[in-house]
Amino acid sequence: MFSKITTESVAEVSYRRIRADIIFGRLAPAQKLKLDSLKEIYETSVSTLREILNRLSSEGLVVAEGQRGFEVAPTSESDLREIAALRLLLETHALEQSFAHGGVDWEARVVSAHYKLSRMEKIMATGDTSQAESWKRYDWEFHQALISGCGSKLLMDTHSGVFDKYLRYQMVALSYRGDIAAKEHQQLLDAALKRDEKTAKAILIEHIQGGVEHALMRNRLER
Repeated sequence: MFSKITTESVAEVSYRRIRADIIFGRLAPAQKLKLDSLKEIYETSVSTLREILNRLSSEGLVVAEGQRGFEVAPTSESDLREIAALRLLLETHALEQSFAHGGVDWEARVVSAHYKLSRMEKIMATGDTSQAESWKRYDWEFHQALISGCGSKLLMDTHSGVFDKYLRYQMVALSYRGDIAAKEHQQLLDAALKRDEKTAKAILIEHIQGGVEHALMRNRLER
């Protein structure tokens, strides 16, 4: 029993490490994933790596190439736009539910998450990109907090998976829009506390579409 639990734990840790390395760009788009090299880096067996990479393939983060092995999913303008559209669809619906049902605890989560994000945005605004991963983690936390009153774990989990793919594009392009994004986050916070659904949705549309166009202008994606 102990051996089984240990094996499962090691596999899960390796899965999370590889997934994070893909999302944060440490494993680059279209990079070949050679099992012999990966087993040394992630300290796990080739058979476990195959299971992990197949799992990531089902999530759309890895491409299985049959007998040729695996590679990190490539990036493209069309894929980014599709991911952004799906994120917007999920997030606006979840916002609507959160505004209708979220209570004081939900408000507290949103305020706390925004505080951490705004502090990191000030660091990024100085030109210091050494904490870019922390910036995006807090960005993720803020948007998850905004929808955390929706009452649906499935909706939140689905949104999280889509947001991770969107985040990968931002990390690949190192796309930070500075004061514009920070202002939109503040406006989303204000709209949430006022339960102003119409304003929040309008800001969210502008926020996501602006992020897409900024990432594309960085010219680091296959177009």
